[in-house]
Amino acid sequence: MRRSRRVKIVATLGPASYAPEMIERLFEAGVDVFRINMSHSPFDLVKRVHAAVRTAEANFRRPIGILCDLQGPKFRIGEIEGGSVTLAEGALYRFDREESPGRERVFLPHPQIFEAIEPGHTLLLDDGKIRMCVTGKRAGGIEATVLVGGTLASRKGVSLPDTVLPVGPLTDKDLKDLDFALRLGVDWVALSFVQRGEDVKTAREIVGHNASLMSKIEKPAAIADLDAIIANSDGLMVARGDLGVELPVERVPGLQKQIVSKARAAGKPVVVATQMLESMIASPMPTRAEVSDVATAVFDGADAVMLSAESAVGKYPLEAIRTMDRIAIQAEDDPSYGPIVHATRTPPQATAADAIAAAAHTVAGTLKLAAIICYTATGSTALRVARERPGLPVIGLSPVLATARRLALVWGVHCVLTGDPENQAAMVRKACRIAFDEGFARAGDGVVIVAGVPLGSPGTTNMVRIAYLDEEGNPVAEGV
Repeated sequence: MRRSRRVKIVATLGPASYAPEMIERLFEAGVDVFRINMSHSPFDLVKRVHAAVRTAEANFRRPIGILCDLQGPKFRIGEIEGGSVTLAEGALYRFDREESPGRERVFLPHPQIFEAIEPGHTLLLDDGKIRMCVTGKRAGGIEATVLVGGTLASRKGVSLPDTVLPVGPLTDKDLKDLDFALRLGVDWVALSFVQRGEDVKTAREIVGHNASLMSKIEKPAAIADLDAIIANSDGLMVARGDLGVELPVERVPGLQKQIVSKARAAGKPVVVATQMLESMIASPMPTRAEVSDVATAVFDGADAVMLSAESAVGKYPLEAIRTMDRIAIQAEDDPSYGPIVHATRTPPQATAADAIAAAAHTVAGTLKLAAIICYTATGSTALRVARERPGLPVIGLSPVLATARRLALVWGVHCVLTGDPENQAAMVRKACRIAFDEGFARAGDGVVIVAGVPLGSPGTTNMVRIAYLDEEGNPVAEGV
């Protein structure tokens, strides 16, 4: 199951795609990682879906990643008398701690908001459709002026773009969901409502190394502490939907580029998500603007692009995956792709492992080799090589199934599960044979092999070998 593209595809599972046979068809169509949204997934369903993905993995003999997306804190107003109220621009509205329904006021069951909000802060309700400015704060309530009016219904969501709330990213529900997901064996955990680097550290204490942590960038506070969040995360997600609610929508494209660029520089996988092919929920064809949107993420060098409702509840999940696959292939085949991707490349970090990865990229390009092959136990070697965005295939060889599954999300990495060779000569032979058998190299082609010696020791990337293949895929010559 060799892909014809380097950017990966993440697909959200839902009623349109829960069936085991559909999961297999989606994988064949191009999905590399399946996302389970814990906001809408009871444990019995998660268990069935997880088993279906693992069955597909066994049937195709290819590592498949599973991303568990935690719900995070959700803030909602209480009940409105009559079910809804129409708020006019300039009107005053009150949020308080009285649980009874109201019309000129409404119950707000979140003491953290009362603690942190200040006059001048913005309140957004119903996904930003209604906008207010806080004009007064008292012990029992918050007074706000309506800036953009509309009809406000009971239990609608509240967002606070100007307020750093004294809450962590994990609710009681999240902790239960996380415990269940980790016991099942998911590969990535996506954290919602990340505001600062400390939030990721808190989650790390719970998750440990049982899964990789992906921080969803969806709040203005996260932008302000982006460097610390990246440093403490294993990966990033540009969650453009919520980001576009809490910030002016015109800022989102620039922030997307900024997040992708910084994540790439740090060697952390980055996913661009939300409304990428939104019209394909109901249509078998995307809009031209959506095609350009997906292509832009590919040209930016994102590791993965993600579908949400398109594959979860849409009428055309397979068509959406196939469309995204074709767009990505076409973008990567464009003559401008290489120059654009490498225009934002950052120098390697001052470590031996990063220098080796950069050198492998240079050697492969200079000698016109067929592939870069990485022996990687933890995934760090493959990540370093992928960070260089080489213009040729990257084959990750790992003895650890969990590593292979996590690398399913990483740009350009075709991971193969295989045991560690017994010595360096066997290492070269195995690498050449796998490149030959997987269709990445033919007789006469050369490959560059990156590894750490002694083999099997994490974090010791320190060796480069060059080898050429004979007609049976065995090495006929090699050098340092």
